[in-house]
Amino acid sequence: MATQNGSERIFYDGTCGLCHHGVLFVLRHDRAGEVSFRYAPLQGETYRAVVDSKADTRQQLDTLVVQTFDGDLLGRSDGVIHVLRRIGGGWGGVAAALGLCPRPLRDGAYDLVARWRSRLARRPGALCPVVPASLADRFDP
Repeated sequence: MATQNGSERIFYDGTCGLCHHGVLFVLRHDRAGEVSFRYAPLQGETYRAVVDSKADTRQQLDTLVVQTFDGDLLGRSDGVIHVLRRIGGGWGGVAAALGLCPRPLRDGAYDLVARWRSRLARRPGALCPVVPASLADRFDP
C-alpha cells in the first residue's frame, strides 16, 4: 500500500502515551507539512495492510515503524533517526550523532525506553492523538 501525496508513514502504538507524544512532536516540527509524514496506529487496518505482508519482521516492529518512500520498513532506533533527519534543523544533528552509535547500543537504549514507556506517559483514550482539525487528514486508520 503506497503512501498518499508522496508521504512517508509513521506507524505508532496507539495505546502508548509516549508514542502519542512522539507523533505530536513530529507534527509540531512539521506544521506546514513540509516533511510530509502520514500517521497510522499499529493496531489499525493500514498497518495490517502494509506490514502483515512482511510477517517475518512484524515481531520486531512493535513500537515505532517508519515506511519510507521506497517502501522499506524502519523500526526502533533506525526509525527514530530517519524521522529526526527528515525533520532537519538541530534534530538532523541529533540524528547524525545517534547514527554514529553502533546499532546494538542504540536499539538497546530504545528497548529500555520502550519497556518503561507505559510509566513515562499516561495511556491515551484513543488510538489517534488529539490534533487540530487541520491536521486530522494526515492520519490513516
